[in-house]
Amino acid sequence: MNVVVRHQAEALAAAGHHVEILTRRSSPLSETEQLSPGVTLRFLDAGPARPVPKGDHENFIDAFRLQMDALGPYDVIHSHHWFSGMAALPLARRRGVPHVQSFHSIAADPSTPLSAGERPESPGRMAGEEWLAQESDALVAISEAEAHTIVQRLGGSPERITIVLPGVDGILFRPTDLLPAEPRDYAAGPRDIRGYAVVAGRLQPLKGLDLAIEAIAAVPEAIRPELVIAGDASADYDGYIDELRALAARHGIERSVRFVGPQSRVDLALLLSGARIVLVPSHSETYGLVALEAAASGVPVVAAAAGGLREAVLDGDTGVVVDSRDPQVWAGALTQILSNPAFARRLSLAARERAEHLDWPRSADGLVTVYRSLVRPGAGDRSPSLLRA
Repeated sequence: MNVVVRHQAEALAAAGHHVEILTRRSSPLSETEQLSPGVTLRFLDAGPARPVPKGDHENFIDAFRLQMDALGPYDVIHSHHWFSGMAALPLARRRGVPHVQSFHSIAADPSTPLSAGERPESPGRMAGEEWLAQESDALVAISEAEAHTIVQRLGGSPERITIVLPGVDGILFRPTDLLPAEPRDYAAGPRDIRGYAVVAGRLQPLKGLDLAIEAIAAVPEAIRPELVIAGDASADYDGYIDELRALAARHGIERSVRFVGPQSRVDLALLLSGARIVLVPSHSETYGLVALEAAASGVPVVAAAAGGLREAVLDGDTGVVVDSRDPQVWAGALTQILSNPAFARRLSLAARERAEHLDWPRSADGLVTVYRSLVRPGAGDRSPSLLRA
């Protein structure tokens, strides 16, 4: 979500719009920052100035709204995730300003399968998402799959939903043969032709990291790559990394699974460009930005047939989509790519070609179309738009 918000904001600013991004202060050192010409990042005091579990954020919604009320004026308020929407929609109504809602992830009742969506980590989430879907002036979905979920689960009107695909920086994320230098070696230890595979994202059960480990373990040892896991566990999942290490040990591949922590955008680009394959085994994804970044890097992706991943990865063309959570089935897909260089090369070339048509200016243009349909004529000449995370 943060990547989408920032890159869309910068692309909007490059097109002549003024954008402010508002977020909760999670560190006493956080200060207002000019991210780029036309994009201002503001930290608002709502709750303690430190990271807290996502479930605690619901307690800070009113305080966040109070801080927002001192800012503006704005032509459009665009909320990202439900916390933001709950703070912003009442304020937008009072000011007579259009409110746009994006979800990026949508909760599912704990009794439903994990594949149905994220768990509602705070009591008001499910009711809040439903209210926002039905009351916001416009809804921006990141994929056809998310749009369908907004309609079916939240009762949002299809007429108010616009699908705006994310973009990718094709200069930052590019194939190894387009890089000025060799990628950094993330998987410490001796290197061989088996190379390494990557899985990147938040380290939590929803992302299916256990499946990634079990799938790699099931690949024949002669061609089995190391598995590099990039990302960090949130406060909600303390101890999860230890569980994953223990799983790797049970499968006898603890020396071939590397946890490299959260990566900067530059380091992630280098990591992906040097990989032989990228795994996206999530139970649920509204789109799957890592899959698109891997495509831009010219790396084949093996992804779960979950939500928007069916749209991010074109099965048999830019990667392989697996409609199973059986590690042996995943190992078969990995083996097909790792053991067939011609097939891997074809996937790589097609992935890069597709990514070149999906950039951030195109994504921002989609947002502008939504905003212009809501803003009074002439208003955009006077005051800024707002993207808020």
